This record gives sequence, C-alpha cells and structure tokens, in this order.
Amino acid sequence: MTEPLAIKLRPESIDDVFGQEHLIGPNKIIRNMVTYGRIFSMILYGKPGIGKTTIAEAIVKTVNLKYRMLNAVINNKKDFDVVVEEAKLFGGLVVIMDEIHRLNKDKQDLLLPYLESGLITLIGMTTSNPYHKINPAIRSRCQIFELHELSSDDICKAIDRACNSEYLKDIIVDEDAKQFIATVSSGDLRHAYNLLEVAYYSSSDYHITLELLKDINTKPVFFHDKDEDGHYDVISAFQKSIRGSDVNAALHYLARLIEAEDLDIIYRRMTVIAYEDIGLANPSMGPKVEAAIQACERLGLPEGRIPLGDVVIELALSPKSNTGHLALDAALMDIESGNTGNVPAHIKTTSKDYKYPHDYPNSWVKQQYLPDNLVGKKYYQPKPTSKYEESLMKIDQNLEKLQKED
Repeated sequence: MTEPLAIKLRPESIDDVFGQEHLIGPNKIIRNMVTYGRIFSMILYGKPGIGKTTIAEAIVKTVNLKYRMLNAVINNKKDFDVVVEEAKLFGGLVVIMDEIHRLNKDKQDLLLPYLESGLITLIGMTTSNPYHKINPAIRSRCQIFELHELSSDDICKAIDRACNSEYLKDIIVDEDAKQFIATVSSGDLRHAYNLLEVAYYSSSDYHITLELLKDINTKPVFFHDKDEDGHYDVISAFQKSIRGSDVNAALHYLARLIEAEDLDIIYRRMTVIAYEDIGLANPSMGPKVEAAIQACERLGLPEGRIPLGDVVIELALSPKSNTGHLALDAALMDIESGNTGNVPAHIKTTSKDYKYPHDYPNSWVKQQYLPDNLVGKKYYQPKPTSKYEESLMKIDQNLEKLQKED
C-alpha cells in the first residue's frame, strides 16, 4: 500500500505550509521562533486536516531539530520511557504528540519534570479545546496556538501544487472541479487531497471534471452558502439559535446536521445546551435530551429525526439560565488562583464537633463550611427566569439569613 497523497505532499519546510498566516506569516510568532532557532513547548489546536502535524514537522525540519512522534493514546508508557532516554542521550529532544488531550496521568507524570527542565520540548496537537480538555499541569507549560480553517484560495493553491508534483502525472483539473474540491473540503486540506487522489485514479484519462467529483462525493454541499460558512459555523449557529430561543433557526441548523448524518455532534451540542444554557431554569431538559438521544439511537435515521426535532423545539422554547456553570467556573477560578484555605476543623473526617444536619429541625443547623478566608463568598448568583430557579433563589436567601443570625 502506498502512502496517501496528503502524506507525500507534506511540506519539509515551514515556507511550504499553506494557510495559518497569523502564526507562520512574516514576523509572526512561530515564524520568528523558527528564524531564531528557539522553539518552546506549544499546543496546536483546531479542526482536522488544517495543518497541525504539518506545521509541527515543518518546524523541527526547518530548524533541524531531533524529534520523535508519539500518540498519547496509542503509544504506551514504555514508548515514553524510550523517548526520555533519547532526550538524555541527545541533550534535548522535541516530542510531537498527537491526541495530547488524552494523555493519562502516568505518562504526564513521566514527562512533566523533563518539560520543566527543558530537556523535552513538547509540540502537542489536538482537535479539542485545550482550555477545557488538556490537564492544567501540561497546559501551563505550553504556549497555546489556535489554527484556523484554510480558505478556498489556500486549498486551490495546494491543489495546484499537487497537480504539478510527480505524483499525479498528466492530470488535468477543470476550474469548476477545483472550486468544488475547495468548497466540499470545508477548509480540510487532507480531505481535499484525498478527493483529488481518488478522482485521479477513478478517471480513464486523468481528467478531473465536476461530474466525476459529484459521482464520488455524493453528499450535498450543504455546509456552504455564498459566504462559505463552514461546518463548525453550522454547529455554532445551532447552539446559538437555541440559546437565543429562535426555534425556527434551531430546526434549520438541526436539519443541516441531520442531512450530514452528524449525530454525534448533535448529541453533544444538545447535551451541553441542556446544562449550560438552560440549566436550573428547567432541570428536566437534561433527562429529556438523554431520552431523545436513546430514542434516536434505537430508531436510527430517518425516524430518529422525530425525537430530535421534538427535543430541539423544547430546548429552544425553554426558559434559560447559565447560573449553574457560572457558579462552578467561579469556584474553579478560585482554586486555580490558589484562593483556597484550610477545611474548617469541625467538618474534617476526624472531627468530633460536626453537627449532623438531620438531627436538627428542617435538617439544617448553623455551622461554617467554607474555609475562613472564603466565608461570605457567593459563587451561585440566581437568575429568576423560571419558577424552579426562583424557588432555589428563595431557599438560598432564607438560608443566608439564618446563617447570619446570632
């Protein structure tokens, strides 16, 4: 089996990388690092096929650094041990690591001291948001750079380079066919190369026409309008339409995602919406979303669209509140900034002074739970957008008054 075209055409130098001008353009951050030959640990994140691995390899090859490729999931601890020994042998090593958001604690604990000392320089790649998915211990030791989707012009230039390479001899690509590849690839250069290569070997005379491409790529190009909005824009619009209580827009974007048969992203978005955007205003939406997902899985498409449509309508028209996740984020911010304090002595495991609330009227007794330096801190700020959260607000206010009474 031969390597895919996308691998064969992977740039050897940062000068040959398409797109990402905000990082590798003239006088930009990564460009300057390469110019000075001083590379720092970094995390590259963004959607698939936009150049994370390409840029990582181009950096080390341009600067002529020794490096090893690892995958946080596939490679085991022994592989990581070998890399550490190589780093010691060479006096330093760049580790290019894919799926870094899935790095487990054992491997992380192994790497951290060498990242700290500079013996290992890490270039991590992920499609997940590193601020949410990557362990803070790793994140704090890396610079984080977001990669953008490639433009249609970037894809077209890459196709031109592929056509002029030694790998696609005698190829002819019609202009409308090239534009179709650029559009249907949604900024994913790997997908563009794969489609071009399949078309090349599917034609009898190496002539790539629009008709041939449409025979190969049978899914409609519904993620793109005249402004070339991408797939991720549709996902964003889906959540924001529900958050904004526009039921018709929510159904429109749901239909586009169903047409793509992208059920996983529908499930994830609906689940996060139920807790992030609706939350305590209507707590029943979480279980309802889960029930709709299970029904869709059992039915499959096309019937599975029915429970999805029902629950999206209810999500859009439900009262909204983001107080739950804002409260936890505020608490997490205190933890990350070191604003913690000691657990009060009377609620420690070994305490004999703890007052058991169930032994008191209404299962409540006045006692301190927060550390001394955080007494009076309010993380939860109720938003009376529904009767349910209004009732929580009244309970919270009453308990606060009781706590302040002598």
